[in-house]
Amino acid sequence: MAQVLIVGAGMTGSLCAALLRRQTSGPLYLAVWDKADDSGGRMTTACSPHNPQCTADLGAQYITCTPHYAKKHQRFYDELLAYGVLRPLSSPIEGMVMKEGDCNFVAPQGISSIIKHYLKESGAEVYFRHRVTQINLRDDKWEVSKQTGSPEQFDLIVLTMPVPEILQLQGDITTLISECQRQQLEAVSYSSRYALGLFYEAGTKIDVPWAGQYITSNPCIRFVSIDNKKRNIGYKCCCQLSWPNDSASQTFPCMWRGWIYSVQL
Repeated sequence: MAQVLIVGAGMTGSLCAALLRRQTSGPLYLAVWDKADDSGGRMTTACSPHNPQCTADLGAQYITCTPHYAKKHQRFYDELLAYGVLRPLSSPIEGMVMKEGDCNFVAPQGISSIIKHYLKESGAEVYFRHRVTQINLRDDKWEVSKQTGSPEQFDLIVLTMPVPEILQLQGDITTLISECQRQQLEAVSYSSRYALGLFYEAGTKIDVPWAGQYITSNPCIRFVSIDNKKRNIGYKCCCQLSWPNDSASQTFPCMWRGWIYSVQL
């Protein structure tokens, strides 16, 4: 049985796992490792610490499908719509730039439900808090070491994590990346985005005419979303803010309505 490891439980990793399962006729063992506590990556949905049914999208807010991709990826959209993972965006988003033929979709169960859908379809064994540190070649097998636990061997490894994390890996992989490839990878630049989710008491109504709004007059805040309104799921009391920042990641306490939450930026 072929053994395949996919590193990263985000959009790329989950869809890669599902496609491998679809296109492989023989026996296949699939494992997905992620350093985080849950799947999602840039499509993360956070849960209230006091009510897991109250969620807010901290990553992508909605999906925009252009006419080109509507045709190229029609089967994916049809599938996600048929399963109820996606539905058309019907709530007003102020400041949205619409181009002719574009369609927008939201995920009623949170944007990370797209990732969970593909992971479930793949049948992969998903492991969280697995941070890969080294990749070595041992007897025609890839031996993968993680921060804790014993190394494991696979026939094939697919790396879907951000480029800086790939460049930090130790072991034989450092010699397998050519100098030209390394220079190209090091040239990749990232624009940081940080999100803050606020969870309100049940029944709280925010009296604004929009479900989301792009902000152009503030140097920090770029987008505000009333998440339950955006997803058209009734009042489940959640709000999301996002803004750009190039500072290093940090954890700090945020106080809201007398409760202190630890918010990861």
